Formats: sequence, C-alpha cells, structure tokens
Amino acid sequence: MENISQSLQLVELNDLHIALGAKMVPFAGFNMPVQYTNLIQEHNAVRNNVGVFDVSHMGEFLIKGERALELIQLLTSNDASKLEDGKIQYSCLPNNTGGIVDDLLVYRYNANEYYLVVNAGNIEKDWNWIAQHNTFGVTMENLSDQLCLFAVQGPNAVKVLQKLTDVNLSDIPYYAFKGGAIAGCEDVIISNTGYTGAGGFELYVWNMDSKKLWEAIFEAGKEFDIQPCGLGCRDTLRLEKGFCLYGHDIDDNTSPIEAGLGWITKFTKDFVNSSYHKGLKEKGVTKKLVGFEMIDRGIPRQYYKIKDANGTIIGEVSSGTQSPSLGKAIGMGYVTIENSKLETEIYIDIRDKALKAIVTKVPFL
Repeated sequence: MENISQSLQLVELNDLHIALGAKMVPFAGFNMPVQYTNLIQEHNAVRNNVGVFDVSHMGEFLIKGERALELIQLLTSNDASKLEDGKIQYSCLPNNTGGIVDDLLVYRYNANEYYLVVNAGNIEKDWNWIAQHNTFGVTMENLSDQLCLFAVQGPNAVKVLQKLTDVNLSDIPYYAFKGGAIAGCEDVIISNTGYTGAGGFELYVWNMDSKKLWEAIFEAGKEFDIQPCGLGCRDTLRLEKGFCLYGHDIDDNTSPIEAGLGWITKFTKDFVNSSYHKGLKEKGVTKKLVGFEMIDRGIPRQYYKIKDANGTIIGEVSSGTQSPSLGKAIGMGYVTIENSKLETEIYIDIRDKALKAIVTKVPFL
C-alpha cells in the first residue's frame, strides 16, 4: 500500500476500511472503498434497510462575514437569500464560458456564516474560484482535511441514529440540519441530505472523533444488519434517482439549463454569466440531458455514442449502469432536442453494435 499512499490522499479511516475487507480504488485523488461485499447487496441494504458510506473525501469550506451572502449570491446559480438558519440549498457554481465549475450544497448557519460542501475532485479548483471572486472581505476557511463525512442512508437510518443522540431527528426536515452531540461526539452536523434517494442523514464529524462515531453507528445498527457501503453502489443508487454526478452529467461545458437544473438556476438576481443561461432558457437549448432505459441487452457507459434510427450521432451517454432495483440497464445522456421527447427510440453504440433504448422519465425509481 505504500506506493498508493504516496500518490493518493487517504481518508482518516483508510486503514479501517482495508481491515473491513473493502476493495479500494483511486477516486478523485483519494484512495476510496468501492465495495465491501458486493455491489448489489450493498445497494439493496441502502434501498431497503440501512447502509453507511464514508464520503470524507468531500470538501467543506466555511464562509464568514457581513458580506458572505453577497459572495455566495454572485457565485451560485440558486437564490441563497431564500435560505433560513439551519437550511440547505443545492446549487452550482457557473463558470465564465457557459458551463459549471462544480455543483455544491450551501448550508446557512446564520446571516453571516455559511458552509459550502463541494466535490472531492474539485476542492482546489473551487477554492481558487471562490477566492478569486472574494472582493467582499469575506473570511474563508478550508475545513476539508479536518472533517470526516459519513452518509447513513436508508429507511432504517433514523432508527439507528436516534439511539445515539438527544437531537430529535424527526424534527430535521429534508434539506435542513442541526448541530449537536451524537455517540458522545460533540459539534457534529446532522444533515438530512443524501445522494441515494433512500432517506437518511449525513454526519460531519471532526477527524479525532471519526472512528468512535463510525463504531457507534455500527454497534447501534447491529439489529438492522447495517452494512458498510462503497462508491460502487453510491453510483447505482444516485443514478436510479436521476441525480447528476459532476464530471459525468454536468461539467465545465454544460449549462444547468441543459442539465435539467433550471430549478436551481434563479434569474431573480445576477450571478456569474447569468445572462448566458437566461438566454438559453428563453431561446431554448439545442441539447438536453435525458434518462433512458435499454430495450436491447447491454450496459451503457460514459462517452458511448447515442444514435438515431438512421445511424446519425445525436448525442453521448453521460452515466449508465445495470440498475439493481429495476433489473435493467439505465442511463442518462445528452441528446439533440428533437430526440429528447419521452418514448423516443434511440440507439446506444455498445461494442460496435447499435442497441435500442427508449427515452424515459427521470427519476427511474
């Protein structure tokens, strides 16, 4: 493992995951568990029961100051002025060229203090982008290396975690958070978000308390047969719900309008390059992110070409997998607007064969 650790960053509990038998892979510059047992077992645990992901590779920035909201409003597509204390917003950072620097979560502590959660592979890029626009005298602190993040996901997540805290978890609505003690660990952010669509909480904990909290969660979850889960099933779970993944379904070259993220793109204010995206919304886009399911047998993967019945290339797959919940292959991809209507037959180029698929509504599940 020595050579890996020299080139990859390690999450705080790296050795614990290896001891649990996790298959580790490089992901976004980190050595991360992709699976522990098998993908389908872990996927079903989260969908139907409860599973835990270590997603400590994610980035966290603290943004503080009297003009913190002004900076966030300039940089993000959503309208953060609508946030109340203890609430969270999904948003993105538009770039100057019509694409997206990253998608992120904006947490509001109070009027002068916010917390931004960004993707692991974009920590440095996002930090530099935000710092470059910080002409507001706002204090920025990168907490990414000091925090662990555990996603306890699934319909039984609340029963497991409620044993460990006096915070009433049922009082935390979707896209809201509370700070409190859990399993004797102080200052944990308990957040009702998630990337699986299965319900549950994400827990931000200081590194020094991370092993204690992880072990307490598994002890409390024994009666539910709680499972550690890797990034493999995190991807199948999010794709079934049609959640975008940065670097796949959104990137530096895609507009949130093209990606179906108009709902997080508010033109009630000016933000970086807002006139471009407003123009797309008004004039209409030429390509659009759609969901599809395979009719012929085959698994679509990123960059596979999408064609029409005449063999003309009309787009490209951005994400694809075999859905454990649905028992069929599904995917998302960008296609020309003419081919984006529901029930449109499209063909995915898989190993030099044009395999039939059909445009379907998202979420798949």
